[in-house]
Amino acid sequence: MHWIMSTVLRKWTLFTLAFFIRIVLVGFGVYQDKTMVVKYTDIDYHVFTDASRFITEGASPYRRATYRYTPLLAWILTPNIYVTPIFGKLLFVTVDVVSAYLMHGILQRRGMSCEEACSYCSLWLLNPLPMGVSSRGNAESLLAVLVLGTLSCLEQRHLVKAAFLYGLSVHMKIYPVTYALPFALSLRNLETADMSKTTAPLGRKVARLLLGFLNRDLLQFAVVAGGVFCGFTLLFYHMYGWEFLQETYLYHLTRRDIRHNFSPYFYMLYLTAESSWSLALGLAAFLPQLALLLLVSLAFYSDLALCCFLHTAIFVSFNKVCTSQYFLWYLCLLPLVLPRLMISVKQGLGLLLLWFTGQGIWLAPAYYLEFEGQNTFFPIWLAGLLFLLINTFILVQVISHYKQEDIKRCQKLD
Repeated sequence: MHWIMSTVLRKWTLFTLAFFIRIVLVGFGVYQDKTMVVKYTDIDYHVFTDASRFITEGASPYRRATYRYTPLLAWILTPNIYVTPIFGKLLFVTVDVVSAYLMHGILQRRGMSCEEACSYCSLWLLNPLPMGVSSRGNAESLLAVLVLGTLSCLEQRHLVKAAFLYGLSVHMKIYPVTYALPFALSLRNLETADMSKTTAPLGRKVARLLLGFLNRDLLQFAVVAGGVFCGFTLLFYHMYGWEFLQETYLYHLTRRDIRHNFSPYFYMLYLTAESSWSLALGLAAFLPQLALLLLVSLAFYSDLALCCFLHTAIFVSFNKVCTSQYFLWYLCLLPLVLPRLMISVKQGLGLLLLWFTGQGIWLAPAYYLEFEGQNTFFPIWLAGLLFLLINTFILVQVISHYKQEDIKRCQKLD
């Protein structure tokens, strides 16, 4: 009993400490914004707050230039206007800690002790990147908690809850839509879909494969998730019209961001910004993503945590726009992958050092462009290509050293 109490105490000490550090950072941010030239608060937080202010005045949140998010976010942050300007930051840091709580639950359901689960959760709770991003007022923690909540509910077979959270996550930010295929594959009827035990003609095998998707669980998940997404879409289209669809969804499909970022495509899009081929090139940039996501879905759908991690890392690395805050999209899934990653601590630290080195090499020419006004676009592009190679190497290491227990178990059941 004493050992159990001690373990629980250490768990809540860790979570309380992580939350306290984030609150301190929020408070320091208020001080820095008032007294220093360089501001702590992310520019996006001011965009969110301005959009919320327009809503409280009965206007569209899209009256705020560069607000390209769902109106739901602006509605959620209206207490920034009515209560306190730091409400959103307090919400984001709280949700940040809740994300770790969901990680802890998933890890324990996989057979890990409370203490071991805490050690992996600390990689998120005490990580300076999510701490800084959430306390500066960036909303990425909302996506982390929705994605982790979806995985947690799927693992417990709470399909309606999982579908609701998934539909909401896709509405909040479009990238989780890439999880649709692995979710569908994991929920299909394996007995109907199995083609390995029949000598039937190819046409019949394909029919059996497709019939595997016709089952109650998958249909229920699809109806609820689709209903949530379409419901919010219709509601906000009714309220804000075409502007909502353009700014929230269509903009990101045709986006041609020529600002310097980690993406391997930014320099091409920068050079062809005035070309008639610019739009076509921007759309073609999605093709490598789609091909890789399809392969990963088919190979790893039986382990959704790994599959979603790989999906997100591929999506971010090969995206037309890639910034540091996007890294949180897959870093929140990393604690779920690490326990089954069969590499030594030395190897892990080596990969981490390599990842940070790639960012450092990129930041050097980016600094001279941003602050010194020097034309370093080409070196930035080369550094971006190097960073892509580093990310690809790390993903290969993850795949090759991952212990696919769930896949083996599924194969035995078949």
